[in-house]
Amino acid sequence: MYGRILLPTDGERGVDRATAHALALARAVEATVYVLYVVDETVYGAYSGDEFVQEHEGPQAALEEHGKDTFAAVSQQAEGLPVETVMRYGRPAEEIVAAADKLDVDLIVLGSKSRSGEFRRLLGSVTDQVLRVTDRPVTVVKTQAKS
Repeated sequence: MYGRILLPTDGERGVDRATAHALALARAVEATVYVLYVVDETVYGAYSGDEFVQEHEGPQAALEEHGKDTFAAVSQQAEGLPVETVMRYGRPAEEIVAAADKLDVDLIVLGSKSRSGEFRRLLGSVTDQVLRVTDRPVTVVKTQAKS
């Protein structure tokens, strides 16, 4: 049923439970886990470039490096499970849905921090956006956000 599981991650705290869930499920059903890291264009696109820095020192490079570190951490936790890593560039929700379609995954496992309605209304949620757009099955693993 679940041969291909997509695990989008930003590598931040709060995705730990989703990572553990996706890996445990993959282990139980012998699935491949596709770990997705999106280099968020709203972060590196907001960089004014006023400072004179080498291209490899900019925010895009820092996000790419964080993505590679995230891949390494998840791969280590996978302990022998088949894991494929995918780095995409753009807006996270759009790229998650596009990657799920391109990889033809059977399930998307997303982490979500439980926050107040006011916070969520102001900033929105990548998880909410993915849920509204995708036609694929999604499992949301919640983590209580610290105030």
